Amino acid sequence: MAITAKMVKELREKTGAGMMDCKKALTETNGNMEEAIDFLRKSGAAQAAKKAGRIAAEGATFIETSGNDAVLLEVNCETDFVTKNDKFQKLVADLAKHIVAVKPASLEEALKQTIAESNQTIEEYINSVVATIGEKITLRRFALLNKTDNDVFGSYLHMGGRIGALVLVEGTNDEEVARDVAMHIAAANPKYVSRDDVAEDEVNRERQILKEQALNEGKPEKIVEKMVEGRLGKFFEEICLLDQQFVKDSDIKVKKFVADKGASVKEFVRYEVGEGIEKKEEDFAEEVMSQMKK
Repeated sequence: MAITAKMVKELREKTGAGMMDCKKALTETNGNMEEAIDFLRKSGAAQAAKKAGRIAAEGATFIETSGNDAVLLEVNCETDFVTKNDKFQKLVADLAKHIVAVKPASLEEALKQTIAESNQTIEEYINSVVATIGEKITLRRFALLNKTDNDVFGSYLHMGGRIGALVLVEGTNDEEVARDVAMHIAAANPKYVSRDDVAEDEVNRERQILKEQALNEGKPEKIVEKMVEGRLGKFFEEICLLDQQFVKDSDIKVKKFVADKGASVKEFVRYEVGEGIEKKEEDFAEEVMSQMKK
């Protein structure tokens, strides 16, 4: 069967795949449109498998709220350029919409679920976008928060989603207050809400380090303990949200800011794209020479 330009255009509009990929799919399936779509889906999975070993440390965070539920997720790709691609942005939004509605218990469970936007599993949907864009794409992680009617979510995306912060504030419905706290979290990167959340082992380890530092400075042992407790306060200011100086008013701490509003912080999550992923360092000149030798 002769494959026409009109057929290729139709398949491309339906799948978003490249023109040559569409022509090949139609040729392989003798012009059957449905079979060609399946062919592209299968080849998309194959292309995704080939890219599985590549490093995806760029990407975006995204926040979606629905009623009393909210999700913060991170989707990774290989280059920052792809984050501006409409298909990538749609994928991220679709994944967030699905997760906040279905609330999967784990990443593994989410990948196996059928997503309404494409009638595919999430894993298949991601692979189809991989086939179109040509980069490895992964749903790396997500966190779901749930509130009551007397609480409020605060959300903030920094640098186009490079950093995402989602916080649950209790005792108020003031969204501006919650957003200010989320903005602070994005900027200050606390690890815990309060001192009570820090594991005893972590505190004792820091206390021992501070004690040895003071002794090495030649401080008298009788005043070391008092010095350590004072320096431990600085440690808590670095890692505990409520102990930190509020970014919008350095004269007060976050604890006072929310307390003055009759509120308190219940929990938060903060993602920064690519944190913890070891990026591959490449020598551009060496890469060009390598390609020329081929």
